Amino acid sequence: MNFSAVLLCLLVVFKCAACLNSTIDTLECPALESGDIYTQSEFLSRLAHKCRYDRLLLPTYETRDVVYVHASAYIYFIQPAEAHDLNFKLHFLLQLRWTDPRLAYSIYSPERTRIIGENDLRSRVWAPHLYIPNEQSSSLMGTDSKDVLISIAPSGEVLFSRRMQGVLYCWMNLQKFPFDEQTCSMNLESWKYNASILRLMWEKDNPVRLSSELHLTEYSLLDYWTNESVVRGDMAHMRVGGAGNYSALKFTFKLGREVGYYLMDYFIPSMMIVAMSWVTFWLQADASPPRITLGTSTMLSFITLASSQAKTLPKVSYIKASEIWFLGCTGFIFAALVEFAFVNTIYHRKKVAPLKKVNSKYILKSTLTPRLARKELQKEMQESSPQLSKSRSCSSLSQETSTEPAGPGYNNYLTVHSFPSAMNLPTITTQSCDDMNTRQSPGRRQHLNSGSDISDDPPQHHTWTEMTPKEIAAWIDKRSRLLFPLMFLCFNILYWTFVYCL
Repeated sequence: MNFSAVLLCLLVVFKCAACLNSTIDTLECPALESGDIYTQSEFLSRLAHKCRYDRLLLPTYETRDVVYVHASAYIYFIQPAEAHDLNFKLHFLLQLRWTDPRLAYSIYSPERTRIIGENDLRSRVWAPHLYIPNEQSSSLMGTDSKDVLISIAPSGEVLFSRRMQGVLYCWMNLQKFPFDEQTCSMNLESWKYNASILRLMWEKDNPVRLSSELHLTEYSLLDYWTNESVVRGDMAHMRVGGAGNYSALKFTFKLGREVGYYLMDYFIPSMMIVAMSWVTFWLQADASPPRITLGTSTMLSFITLASSQAKTLPKVSYIKASEIWFLGCTGFIFAALVEFAFVNTIYHRKKVAPLKKVNSKYILKSTLTPRLARKELQKEMQESSPQLSKSRSCSSLSQETSTEPAGPGYNNYLTVHSFPSAMNLPTITTQSCDDMNTRQSPGRRQHLNSGSDISDDPPQHHTWTEMTPKEIAAWIDKRSRLLFPLMFLCFNILYWTFVYCL
């Protein structure tokens, strides 16, 4: 009897324990029926209760289908940083949309249109894990509860919105700086799930919208576009899903640099500095102090201007368009200094230069000819004109008129008269010493620029003349006044053609 009573008591105890467990399970998993009578928080706590919802599992873990996450962005602030930082700052609202069948409640609460919550709701439901691979830094703007918004539709569609700010890298190509166009992008990639489980897609209608009040200072927004891709995740230890292909989204925008600032603060002042270096061509060839001071001051001023502008650029290995302009302007200023040194050296020579013809070729050839070659040139001059023992300039002959008798070799000589004309070329004539010194009798004069003049003198094979060093120095300065501006104009044509047409 006692043994039977013990068995009966144990059976009653086990039955009561089973009933108690069933009652506890019923209390831990609340019912969803008549959901309209509950508040939003109460109904959400029942809908997302751990007994029927696990936020660590994918929405389609039972069917093993791919989860499609649709994304859109609203951008209201873009601030490209300085060129040497190679980044830009972005403020945007990111919105993700996906369907979670476990959160469908239209049957249980037909009158409820939408469940809206903040970060507390975000912590109860599943959400995709995304990251920005080209970010330098990123964060939520404001507090978490303020800048995270999530809503659930009766069909189980989840809409997740998040307001963010980020500093993103932008690898710029500065070969045409400051006339460059930069292409920067914001990348979004799946971190936890590979492409076989989760796919990221842009919304079909207006995936990226820009604020109407979006304004840029140094750049202008030329164009923007979106694309979807799959990236290779080779670093298996860095991703939870292991190695494989991961879905990615990219928003790319094209920026054009505004050149107004650089034109007013760099290019136009540098043109004026180069033009200032040409003032030396209007000074006397022996005016060393003012010409040296002007040349060195313009060089230093331009280097200071260029260095202040180059401080804002990164140190890259290739040549930029601004550096080509700097080298070109520096070359013109340096050439003006070299021209002064060349002219000043010629100006202080003592011997006159023999010329076969008065043109650029023979003037420069006689000026740059070494001393030994000059002697050979004088010998050739005497052999080509045996009837002339020497060819003198007006200044040399005027000094010897009173001491030397007039012989047959000195009856005629060559002089250079500079007359104003369209080509500004000198007229070469021959006349007697008496005509130049006394101006009393007309004498015989032969103009060499016309081969049809009638003369009683025997024909000469070659005619020679001479120019003093001062005349040559003045001639070079006069030609430089026209040559340097023309060369700088050609340089500008080539430079701006390269900038805007290539």
